[in-house]
Amino acid sequence: MPIIDVVIPCYCVGRQILNVLEGVRKQELIRNIIVVDDACPEHTGKQVAEQYDSDPRVTVLTHDVNQGVGGAMCTGYRYAFEQDADIVIKMDGDGQMDCRHIPAIVKPIIDGKCDYTKGNRFYYPRHLHAMPSVRIFGNSALSLINKFTSGYWSVMDPTNGFTALHRNAYFLLEHDNLARDYFFESDMLYQLGNMYAVVRDIPLPSIYADEESNLKISRVLLKFPGRYLKRMIKRVILRYFIRDFNFASLEIIFGSILFFSGIFFGAFKWASNYIADASTPAGTVMIVGILIIVGFQLLLSALNYDVSHEPSVPLTYLELEN
Repeated sequence: MPIIDVVIPCYCVGRQILNVLEGVRKQELIRNIIVVDDACPEHTGKQVAEQYDSDPRVTVLTHDVNQGVGGAMCTGYRYAFEQDADIVIKMDGDGQMDCRHIPAIVKPIIDGKCDYTKGNRFYYPRHLHAMPSVRIFGNSALSLINKFTSGYWSVMDPTNGFTALHRNAYFLLEHDNLARDYFFESDMLYQLGNMYAVVRDIPLPSIYADEESNLKISRVLLKFPGRYLKRMIKRVILRYFIRDFNFASLEIIFGSILFFSGIFFGAFKWASNYIADASTPAGTVMIVGILIIVGFQLLLSALNYDVSHEPSVPLTYLELEN
């Protein structure tokens, strides 16, 4: 049986963390429960340490300076895998994740079918009834963007924080480059995609009560788009022009040239003729249309290649020297 630990990053989760811990402690699969107090003003770590000072399964790690959920998870991952854990589960301390689903989140990794699992609140329609409408819309939009960024086209709900990671995948991550804030889950998928790890969604409901999320929509709208775009470009370059060069690479090159040439040439001709108060010749319109259509078709073909070549062989078969 693999060694399984749970890491719970904590920041302003109140007394809910104690309820979460009680649920996790009932799971016989779990060896250690690692609580990371990310310089919480409510001193969550101190509360947990006082409540469970006699429980050897509970370990409290404390940051002197707030590092964000990603920073807390990096601390927890490092500690757990240094203690020879095989699988590490991430759970939030706000009580939105049902501890009874822990066996489901780790089973595909134990069976050797994937390297990373994550909850998916969108799989069953009945799971959406309790979710606020703004969260449904926001997560749906982020899911679409994340598919382009990570290459995991079968994965939804990228910001879901109920995850499990195998040690082989962990030791291939670029730990220093992982996002330390709320972009952490999306960045994990991006890095896992670059190493061809296999990711699987696990249909899980979330529990919504009166807790207030620390993730603000305004923060997502301002900071996330540029980071997604940057990672998408880096992924395409790495996968299709550095690690490999195939027919999809050619489609990306020529498709981009034709499509954007058509856009800029058409815009230039339209502006020139508008200023000169002249009509645009039919031949020019046809050339612009052909450039855009052919370029778009080539880009769609490259996208189809990307969708059909999602990673399928887990890294768990590798015997890595960590």
